[in-house]
Amino acid sequence: MIKFNGFMAGVNLGGWISQYWNAGKEHFDSFIRKTDIAQIASWGMDHVRLPIDYMVLEDDDKPFTYKEEGFLYVDSCIQWCKEYNLNIILDLHRAPGYAFHSLNENRLFEDEHLQQRYIKLWQEFARRYKGHGSNLVFELLNEIVEPNSDRWNKLSKRAIEGIREIDKERVIIIGGNHYNSVNTLHELDRIEDKNLVYTFHFYEPHILTHQKASWEPLLKDLEFEIEYPSDEKLYEVYLSKDERFKKQYAFDKIVDKEYLRRYLQPAIDFAKERNVTLYCGEYGVIDHAPMESNLRWHKDLSDLLTEYGIGRAVWTYKLMSFPMVDKDSIVLNRELIDIVSNKKIN
Repeated sequence: MIKFNGFMAGVNLGGWISQYWNAGKEHFDSFIRKTDIAQIASWGMDHVRLPIDYMVLEDDDKPFTYKEEGFLYVDSCIQWCKEYNLNIILDLHRAPGYAFHSLNENRLFEDEHLQQRYIKLWQEFARRYKGHGSNLVFELLNEIVEPNSDRWNKLSKRAIEGIREIDKERVIIIGGNHYNSVNTLHELDRIEDKNLVYTFHFYEPHILTHQKASWEPLLKDLEFEIEYPSDEKLYEVYLSKDERFKKQYAFDKIVDKEYLRRYLQPAIDFAKERNVTLYCGEYGVIDHAPMESNLRWHKDLSDLLTEYGIGRAVWTYKLMSFPMVDKDSIVLNRELIDIVSNKKIN
């Protein structure tokens, strides 16, 4: 089992060169700056996870030709992290022909040309960053959503083989199907590679962490607050509001730290059975949730991940409905920062 040192408490840089609402230079130059990396380091974090959309690096009408102006943002972030002693994960958040939020349009898993582009892009990363040490890690693809894991197993192995042709030792992170669910890790094929780490995302219970989210049809108009921890009274209200809740979202009569532990258990079992290292690449609570519930949920999950020795990165640093800071990089809640950065809370 690989020791994943230096990746115990981190933060995602969502909204910068991934899931951005403005593809212009002004946004890319200003959303994340060196001062932001300095601030993250000052919190006591040890790493960042950098989501990257392929379009920043490669145009669809010029496949296999890579844009230096796009790689400059990746290079800058790597350099800033080096200056402030932070490790970094390069997460391919969107690949040619695939994004977790455009499922009806995805063609990656059925198009060999797109798969070649995906593999070649990873080989470009491998060539560019071969000289970096264990401070830099690759994450193959964010939140796979497929009918089953068969096609992802085939493509991920090809991507790993492509990287290994160039860099034999780089740590590579791979996640399971259905938005990096803990419940699909066991579907991943066994790969004989000592430098693999297995990731999952944790947003349970979803009705708490995504309450009133504009992109969730059942939750965007939610008429009541979901608190944490919660008891049977809230459970009964939840059940009475919409029959579809029961089919789409898990929510027990008692939702507390032990509920979170039970949800983590499939990942814990997978790691023990395979003797592999786990990493939680995303977790968080939407800013519509009551702040006290937000803090308690983060505290309980952080405690559990620490108990099991699982590194993690909170979603996310700035804006994006799950913020640590506002548009001007001002901290929104100091206690939340202390919780997610593993500082002791009195």
